[in-house]
Amino acid sequence: MRMNSSQIKHFDYIFTGTGLASLMTIYKMVLSGKFTDKSILLLDQDSKKTNDRTWCFWEKEESIWNPVISKKWDLALFANKDFKRDLELKPYTYNKISGLDFYNFVFERISNQPNITFLNEKVTDINELETHVFVGTEENRYTGNYLFNSIYTKAFAESQTKYPVLQQHFVGWFVKSTSEVFNADEVTFMDFSVEQKENTRFMYVLPTSATEALVEYTLFSEKLLATEEYEGEIQLYLQQLGILQYEIIEREQGSIPMTCYPFWEKNTRRVLNIGTAGGWTKASTGYTFKNSDKKSSELIEFITNKSASTPLSMKTFHKKSRFWFYDLLLLDILYRHNELGSSIFSSLFKKGNPQLIFKFLDEETNLIEDFQVIMKCPKVPFIKALFRVIFK
Repeated sequence: MRMNSSQIKHFDYIFTGTGLASLMTIYKMVLSGKFTDKSILLLDQDSKKTNDRTWCFWEKEESIWNPVISKKWDLALFANKDFKRDLELKPYTYNKISGLDFYNFVFERISNQPNITFLNEKVTDINELETHVFVGTEENRYTGNYLFNSIYTKAFAESQTKYPVLQQHFVGWFVKSTSEVFNADEVTFMDFSVEQKENTRFMYVLPTSATEALVEYTLFSEKLLATEEYEGEIQLYLQQLGILQYEIIEREQGSIPMTCYPFWEKNTRRVLNIGTAGGWTKASTGYTFKNSDKKSSELIEFITNKSASTPLSMKTFHKKSRFWFYDLLLLDILYRHNELGSSIFSSLFKKGNPQLIFKFLDEETNLIEDFQVIMKCPKVPFIKALFRVIFK
């Protein structure tokens, strides 16, 4: 992998932004062995040298990402003020990957690929022309046959009113307690026992040992909070768990857009938006890893299956499914009545089959299974949302 090479200006493929979706795609390009004759440029102002995020996902079988999974759980806790339920996840496991481990894993694999160039530069301009795509950075100019863009533009979704836009926003502390209080065998998937304050608010706990865990205060809502409010709730939650003495090892903070806005309509003949910028994030939950894994594999197949007689057009990549519509209904409810989040998720997990729920969230259920999951939800809010969406 050539680093900081300014001599080569034209590439077959350019990636603007090297987040999860880009790195998954480039890694699979290398694994496929079908792109060794293609020049590939990766551009990002971030050098990917810090542990800036944590990804979690559930799966039945080991995947190509298994080497970087740092912890797996077979049990998950769901709770609110009225009940707690221990969920048996098998045949699924709930898996944790640290951002830096993932970055190192991918870059180590692509570092010896002579056809791949990574440049630590900030993209300032993207312009599609008839025969190529022009990309400008603060330092240089490049052209490419095709561009994969993962730089998210907030204004696309937030400047319109047709599709609701919420945020999954959170602050997390990696804490080390002086006492053994965590159950390292069970992840706290959602704990709605915290004060809801007319929002959808819950705690999320990833224990890695009896004394260490990531404790995260998460909201599905429109407005972000002041940092001290998130941290105050984490402190209170730790006290309720009986943790009075602890050390904060790391902090993480983020905001993930939750919307059914059709980002794929921005795709053109030579430019494909991927990741959050392309609508790859699961709109109803904010989960990113599993969706990006699927979409990146579909993208590799899409590129390699196009023949010379059928010119490649990025416009035709996306296909909308019924799950997009299900997500739209939920987001419509939470946008108008954010306080209903706890009751909706609680109705799903109180008596629902967790394996079926995870299969549904992975968008792998059939229509009968869809119905079994949906019927666990409160009927009136979804019926009202259905009419609103249809007549809108």
